Order: sequence, then structure tokens, then C-alpha cells
Amino acid sequence: MCERLGNDANSTSKANSDSAFLCVTPLNCDWNPSTLGSNRDHQLDILWIQLKTDKMGNLFCCVQVGQSTVAIKERFGKFQEVMQPGCHCVPWFMGSQLAGKLSLRLQQLDVKCETKTKDNVFVNVVASVQYRALADKASDAFYRLSNTRSQIQAYVFDVIRACVPKLNLDDAFEQKNEIAKAVEDELEKAMSAYGYEIVQTLIVDIEPDERVKRAMNEINAAARMRLAANEKAEAEKILQIKRAEGEAESKYLSGLGIARQRQAIVDGLRDSVLGFSENVPGTTAKDVMDMVLVTQYFDTMKEIGAASKSSALFIPHGPGAIRDVATQIRDGLLQASTQVEVFKTILLCLLLLLHSRGRHFSSEES
Repeated sequence: MCERLGNDANSTSKANSDSAFLCVTPLNCDWNPSTLGSNRDHQLDILWIQLKTDKMGNLFCCVQVGQSTVAIKERFGKFQEVMQPGCHCVPWFMGSQLAGKLSLRLQQLDVKCETKTKDNVFVNVVASVQYRALADKASDAFYRLSNTRSQIQAYVFDVIRACVPKLNLDDAFEQKNEIAKAVEDELEKAMSAYGYEIVQTLIVDIEPDERVKRAMNEINAAARMRLAANEKAEAEKILQIKRAEGEAESKYLSGLGIARQRQAIVDGLRDSVLGFSENVPGTTAKDVMDMVLVTQYFDTMKEIGAASKSSALFIPHGPGAIRDVATQIRDGLLQASTQVEVFKTILLCLLLLLHSRGRHFSSEES
């Protein structure tokens, strides 16, 4: 221990360059006059406060050990015991001394290791090792290792550079836990012999080159764009199918409507012919058909003339042409042997006429 000489033992004034120090007790002191520079007075003040605080305890051979800390006691340079937190007697005049202190708190070491993957991509792997000294093996932790952090770092380098080159880049990201487990197992096996416990090992980051990360992002973006294109094409396909199904259903229903319309027309004509024949004595089927055909003819001409933008094509014809149609119908009726056959022929001719009329309307709409 170093005691400052002066007129006032309780003075806390700054030490000047000609201050004298007297070593009255052996103490491992890290004060070095050669390291003093412009802050020499500040360092002397700190040293003076520390010495004043511990002076009385050291004079009476008392040593204080803080919580979560153990102290190593030696006698004439040989290990004697591990002192637990509290106040202990270290009789320096009998050769005992405090060799040092060892913290039992959890410590963390971050190690950054550069290595390459199986697909020849260089990456920086950052591992965090959480470790602490064991109280029951404090002497081993204090004496057997000179630099604990360097030792742990060497083991981490060794395991990471043995595991990562076996994996592709994508697999390395997916198997971070397996890499951390391998590092932890190796450290636990090696450091337990030196009095240290490996609490946990984490692979906190795998960082490839910036160009590799940009390429990976582009690959991911291209894959997502391809997926989006497939989904869009599938949606268009579904729309076309639904549109075709709708058109088919529409045409089917339109056909049903046309068929029902024609059936109603045929039924109406049949009832008209039968009623006219019954109510007007002496009329024949020929007279009725001539009248019906002439009526249909004029109705058709009326509808064509009513359209302002009609594109119908007219050919030379006259009302006499209806007589030719009637003659053909009459000839067919004369060849029929029964009344049923007569009605079938009449209905067939009416359907032909309606079909020609429908073609006319179709051309007009187009």
C-alpha cells in the first residue's frame, strides 16, 4: 500500500510533481508514473482516493471481496484458497497476498468469422458466446488460462470453418441452430476442463457479400413475378371459361325461346286454319293458306319498311310470287292421302317461310 506524506492526512488536494510516496505494505498496484501525461494530476487524485479508502483495511490485513466475485489467495506465491464474497484476513506480514479476483458474472463474447460455403460464397458469420467461470473451479479458471477470450475465439473459428463449408448458402441460413449447437458442444467440452461453463451460443448473423445479397433479392423477385404471372394467366383462363359458359347458356336459352316462339306460331296458325274452315263453309285448305301467306307477306314488308337503317337486299318479285308458293303447297296437299299429312305439309311450309324471315332479320341486324 502506498501512503501519501503531507501535513494533513485528510487532505484531498491534488498532488503536485514533487509529492513523495512511501510503500508501507505490499499491494499489487497498477499505478505507473511513466503513463502520466497531461492528465497526471487527475490520475494521482484517483489513486489517492483509492489508497485512502483501502488504507485502513490493508493496514489491518483485511480484504473485501464483492458480490458475484471470488478472490485468489496465495502464500509465498503458492495458491492457498479461493475467498468468497465478504471480508477476509490476508496477513501480508506472513507471506499471504491477494493474487487477483475472478468475476462469476455471465459474460458475452462476439466473434466474427469469415468463411465460405459449399457453393463458394464468402460469408461473415457472427457468433455470440455467453460464458461464466464456475465457483467450484475458480482456481482452474484463474491459473490455467492466460487469455480466456482468445481461447474461446479460436474454438469458434475452428468449428464454424468446419461446418459452414459443408452447406450451401441457403442451407446455412436454414441451419443456423445446428451450427450454433455444434459450436456450443465443442466449447463446452473444451472449456469445462478450464473451469468455465458455456451457457449458450448463438449465431446472430450470416452476412454474405453485398452483390450476393442483391442477386438473391433479384432471384426472389423474379420467382414472385413468375408466380404472379401464373396466377394472372390462371385468372384470365377462368374468366374466358366462364364467359364461354355464359355464352353457351345464353345461346341455349335463346334457342329454347325461338323454338317456343315457332311452336306458338305453328299452334296459332293451326288453330286459325281449323277455326276458319269450320266457321266458313265451303272454304278449302287452299283458300286458307293463300290468305295466310298473303298476310304474312304484307306483315314482312311492313316491318322492313319501318326500319330506318335496313340493309335488306330486294330482288324482283311481286304478289304473284305468292301464288307460285300457294300452287306448290296445293300440289303437295293434293298428293296427301289423309288430313294428318295435309297438316304436316302445311306446317313444314310455314316453318320454311319463318326461316326465310328469320334470315332477313339477321342480315338486317348485322
